[in-house]
Amino acid sequence: MNHGSAKRRRFFVSLLLIGALFFLTGAVGSANKGPSNPSKEPRSASPALSKPAPAPDPTDGKLRVICFGAHPDDDELSAGGVAALWATRGHHVKFVSCTNGDIGHWGMAGGPLAQRRAAEVKRCAEIFGIEAEVLDIHDGELLPTLENRKTIVRLIRQWRADIVMCHRSNDYHPDHRNVGLLVQDAGYMVSVPFFCPDTPYLKRNPVFLYYQDGFQKPNPFSPDIVVAIDEVIEKKLAAVSALESQFAEGGCDGAPDLYPNDPEKRRTRQQEVRRSWEGSFVQTANQYRKQLVEGYGQEQAAKVRCAEAFEICEYGRQPSKKEIRELFPFFPAP
Repeated sequence: MNHGSAKRRRFFVSLLLIGALFFLTGAVGSANKGPSNPSKEPRSASPALSKPAPAPDPTDGKLRVICFGAHPDDDELSAGGVAALWATRGHHVKFVSCTNGDIGHWGMAGGPLAQRRAAEVKRCAEIFGIEAEVLDIHDGELLPTLENRKTIVRLIRQWRADIVMCHRSNDYHPDHRNVGLLVQDAGYMVSVPFFCPDTPYLKRNPVFLYYQDGFQKPNPFSPDIVVAIDEVIEKKLAAVSALESQFAEGGCDGAPDLYPNDPEKRRTRQQEVRRSWEGSFVQTANQYRKQLVEGYGQEQAAKVRCAEAFEICEYGRQPSKKEIRELFPFFPAP
């Protein structure tokens, strides 16, 4: 064997001995160290988080109501009457349009339409004596995302709502359905302290209510609360007139000749729109006369001409009959 081969062999043997030494050292260390998480010695718990403070209770003794509609007109049509009734008694109501309505017209779209529709609901809020907000989400593109759920939760908490209203989640329009899903998903989370901890949580879950609709599947609208709105019907019809882009001009289904520049023809069109919507509010009263009797008594219910109806959502607080009368202080004493 030459001298070079012997040197290489000694070198490889040295490497093997060093490797064996490292292996044995590691094995002994592991044995002395024991299991990484023995059952008798659990890992120390993380320090407890500080629970966020709840939203302060309102001090003025007034109700606080927030309503979520898919578009700038939905809240006004579904709850404009009760909003005006609450407002005239000093209670606080806010309408939130969850999209900006920027494609809801036959002849215009985008920013100009969104600005126009925001101005229309602002005018409606002035008529009703309430507040209004339009979210910057494109019409037709509202999705039930985590981000949007957090937005809804924060709005409910910031308003410190006693009552929350919205669409049902079975509806012809995806924005309507998704508003229903988002508000339903907020129905418990508004009272969870560590969800959206940047906005103080509510100590008590609000009462959540659905707007009336005519859809039958998978289940039809079932009215739990029907309110006479004759006292404020002129305000609601004035709001219908203020929503000119949607009703006088026909919204997506309109046309140039529906609402022409001629003043007389415009007055005629506005009267047609008014009669049509007033007939709808009359139909609600006639359809739910039995529920009106429960709220107002036989004699007074028979005189009710226009009404709005609401269904209690199972995901919020379940009010007793006594509390319903406290939340809707328009009913006479039983």
